[in-house]
Amino acid sequence: MNARSEAGNRLTALGTQLLEVHIWLREMLEDLQDSVDDYFDGKGLPPRDLRAHCLSFCTALTRHHTGEDKGAFPAIAEEFPELSKVLSDLRTDHNQLDWLLGNLQKLLGSLPEKPDPATASKVREEVAALSAVMQTHFIYEEKKLISVLNSMDVPEWRENRPDFLLIDDEDGSRASSL
Repeated sequence: MNARSEAGNRLTALGTQLLEVHIWLREMLEDLQDSVDDYFDGKGLPPRDLRAHCLSFCTALTRHHTGEDKGAFPAIAEEFPELSKVLSDLRTDHNQLDWLLGNLQKLLGSLPEKPDPATASKVREEVAALSAVMQTHFIYEEKKLISVLNSMDVPEWRENRPDFLLIDDEDGSRASSL
Protein backbone atom coordinates (compact mmCIF):
# COMPACT_ATOMS: atom_id res chain seq x y z
CA MET A 1 0.00 0.00 0.00
CA ASN A 2 1.43 3.40 -0.91
CA ALA A 3 1.54 6.45 1.35
CA ARG A 4 -1.25 8.19 -0.56
CA SER A 5 -3.77 5.37 -0.08
CA GLU A 6 -2.79 5.01 3.59
CA ALA A 7 -3.44 8.72 4.09
CA GLY A 8 -6.78 8.42 2.27
CA ASN A 9 -7.85 5.51 4.48
CA ARG A 10 -6.87 7.40 7.63
CA LEU A 11 -8.65 10.57 6.56
CA THR A 12 -11.81 8.78 5.52
CA ALA A 13 -11.78 7.07 8.89
CA LEU A 14 -12.46 10.37 10.71
CA GLY A 15 -15.81 10.88 8.99
CA THR A 16 -16.61 7.19 9.20
CA GLN A 17 -15.76 7.15 12.87
CA LEU A 18 -18.11 10.08 13.51
CA LEU A 19 -20.88 8.02 11.90
CA GLU A 20 -19.99 5.04 14.08
CA VAL A 21 -20.11 7.18 17.22
CA HIS A 22 -23.52 8.52 16.20
CA ILE A 23 -24.80 4.98 15.56
CA TRP A 24 -23.51 3.92 18.98
CA LEU A 25 -25.19 6.90 20.69
CA ARG A 26 -28.45 6.17 18.84
CA GLU A 27 -28.28 2.58 20.09
CA MET A 28 -27.61 3.78 23.64
CA LEU A 29 -30.68 6.05 23.46
CA GLU A 30 -32.79 3.17 22.11
CA ASP A 31 -31.65 1.01 25.03
CA LEU A 32 -32.56 3.80 27.44
CA GLN A 33 -35.99 4.19 25.80
CA ASP A 34 -36.55 0.43 26.13
CA SER A 35 -35.49 0.52 29.78
CA VAL A 36 -37.85 3.43 30.49
CA ASP A 37 -40.71 1.58 28.81
CA ASP A 38 -39.91 -1.62 30.70
CA TYR A 39 -39.81 0.25 34.02
CA PHE A 40 -43.19 1.89 33.43
CA ASP A 41 -44.65 -1.42 32.24
CA GLY A 42 -43.56 -2.92 35.58
CA LYS A 43 -41.00 -5.32 34.16
CA GLY A 44 -37.80 -3.33 34.08
CA LEU A 45 -34.90 -2.02 36.07
CA PRO A 46 -35.39 -0.55 39.53
CA PRO A 47 -35.24 3.29 39.56
CA ARG A 48 -31.63 3.32 40.82
CA ASP A 49 -30.44 1.18 37.89
CA LEU A 50 -32.50 3.16 35.39
CA ARG A 51 -30.87 6.37 36.67
CA ALA A 52 -27.43 4.75 36.25
CA HIS A 53 -28.33 3.72 32.71
CA CYS A 54 -29.42 7.29 31.96
CA LEU A 55 -26.25 8.69 33.50
CA SER A 56 -24.13 6.46 31.28
CA PHE A 57 -25.92 7.66 28.14
CA CYS A 58 -25.94 11.31 29.25
CA THR A 59 -22.22 11.20 30.03
CA ALA A 60 -21.37 9.67 26.66
CA LEU A 61 -23.47 12.20 24.71
CA THR A 62 -22.07 15.12 26.72
CA ARG A 63 -18.48 13.92 26.24
CA HIS A 64 -19.08 13.63 22.49
CA HIS A 65 -20.56 17.12 22.19
CA THR A 66 -18.02 18.74 24.49
CA GLY A 67 -15.27 17.14 22.38
CA GLU A 68 -16.83 18.59 19.25
CA ASP A 69 -17.22 22.06 20.78
CA LYS A 70 -13.68 22.19 22.17
CA GLY A 71 -11.74 20.15 19.60
CA ALA A 72 -13.45 19.38 16.31
CA PHE A 73 -15.33 22.60 15.71
CA PRO A 74 -12.35 24.93 16.24
CA ALA A 75 -10.25 22.76 13.90
CA ILE A 76 -13.02 22.76 11.28
CA ALA A 77 -13.60 26.52 11.66
CA GLU A 78 -9.92 27.19 11.09
CA GLU A 79 -9.79 25.20 7.87
CA PHE A 80 -13.35 25.91 6.67
CA PRO A 81 -14.42 29.40 7.83
CA GLU A 82 -17.43 29.23 5.50
CA LEU A 83 -18.94 26.68 7.93
CA SER A 84 -19.19 29.13 10.83
CA LYS A 85 -23.02 29.24 10.65
CA VAL A 86 -23.23 25.42 10.56
CA LEU A 87 -20.92 25.15 13.58
CA SER A 88 -22.92 27.81 15.43
CA ASP A 89 -26.16 25.91 14.71
CA LEU A 90 -24.58 22.67 15.97
CA ARG A 91 -23.42 24.38 19.18
CA THR A 92 -26.96 25.68 19.70
CA ASP A 93 -28.23 22.11 19.34
CA HIS A 94 -25.65 20.97 21.90
CA ASN A 95 -27.01 23.52 24.40
CA GLN A 96 -30.57 22.38 23.75
CA LEU A 97 -29.56 18.73 24.17
CA ASP A 98 -27.77 19.55 27.44
CA TRP A 99 -30.96 21.19 28.71
CA LEU A 100 -33.05 18.16 27.68
CA LEU A 101 -30.55 15.78 29.31
CA GLY A 102 -30.76 17.80 32.52
CA ASN A 103 -34.56 17.62 32.48
CA LEU A 104 -34.49 13.87 31.93
CA GLN A 105 -31.97 13.32 34.70
CA LYS A 106 -34.14 15.35 37.11
CA LEU A 107 -37.23 13.33 36.21
CA LEU A 108 -35.43 10.02 36.58
CA GLY A 109 -33.85 11.23 39.82
CA SER A 110 -37.29 11.48 41.39
CA LEU A 111 -38.79 8.23 40.09
CA PRO A 112 -41.01 6.44 42.55
CA GLU A 113 -40.17 2.83 43.41
CA LYS A 114 -43.40 1.78 41.74
CA PRO A 115 -44.26 3.27 38.34
CA ASP A 116 -47.19 5.66 38.07
CA PRO A 117 -48.97 6.93 34.92
CA ALA A 118 -48.37 10.64 35.53
CA THR A 119 -44.62 10.17 35.83
CA ALA A 120 -44.61 7.77 32.88
CA SER A 121 -46.15 10.38 30.62
CA LYS A 122 -43.65 13.08 31.64
CA VAL A 123 -40.60 10.82 31.29
CA ARG A 124 -41.72 9.39 27.94
CA GLU A 125 -42.35 12.92 26.61
CA GLU A 126 -38.88 14.01 27.71
CA VAL A 127 -37.22 10.96 26.13
CA ALA A 128 -39.18 11.55 22.90
CA ALA A 129 -38.10 15.21 22.80
CA LEU A 130 -34.48 14.25 23.44
CA SER A 131 -34.63 11.61 20.72
CA ALA A 132 -36.16 13.98 18.17
CA VAL A 133 -33.59 16.73 18.73
CA MET A 134 -30.68 14.29 18.83
CA GLN A 135 -31.73 12.52 15.62
CA THR A 136 -32.24 15.80 13.76
CA HIS A 137 -28.93 17.11 15.07
CA PHE A 138 -27.00 14.00 14.03
CA ILE A 139 -28.52 13.98 10.52
CA TYR A 140 -27.65 17.65 10.01
CA GLU A 141 -24.14 17.19 11.40
CA GLU A 142 -23.49 14.12 9.26
CA LYS A 143 -24.74 15.91 6.14
CA LYS A 144 -22.58 18.97 6.77
CA LEU A 145 -19.41 17.55 8.35
CA ILE A 146 -18.64 13.99 7.19
CA SER A 147 -16.98 15.08 3.95
CA VAL A 148 -15.22 17.91 5.78
CA LEU A 149 -13.76 15.52 8.35
CA ASN A 150 -12.78 13.12 5.58
CA SER A 151 -10.78 15.88 3.92
CA MET A 152 -8.97 17.07 7.05
CA ASP A 153 -5.54 16.12 8.30
CA VAL A 154 -5.16 16.90 12.01
CA PRO A 155 -1.85 15.31 13.06
CA GLU A 156 -2.64 15.22 16.79
CA TRP A 157 -5.81 13.18 16.07
CA ARG A 158 -3.74 10.44 14.43
CA GLU A 159 -1.95 9.47 17.63
CA ASN A 160 -4.55 10.44 20.21
CA ARG A 161 -8.19 10.22 19.11
CA PRO A 162 -10.23 13.15 20.43
CA ASP A 163 -13.17 12.57 22.77
CA PHE A 164 -15.79 13.19 20.10
CA LEU A 165 -14.52 10.10 18.21
CA LEU A 166 -14.44 7.71 21.17
CA ILE A 167 -16.84 4.93 22.05
CA ASP A 168 -17.00 3.27 25.47
CA ASP A 169 -16.46 -0.44 25.10
CA GLU A 170 -18.36 -2.98 27.17
CA ASP A 171 -16.03 -2.84 30.17
CA GLY A 172 -16.46 0.93 30.41
CA SER A 173 -13.07 1.95 29.08
CA ARG A 174 -12.82 4.41 26.23
CA ALA A 175 -11.78 3.16 22.84
CA SER A 176 -11.64 4.28 19.25
CA SER A 177 -14.34 2.72 17.13
CA LEU A 178 -11.89 1.84 14.36
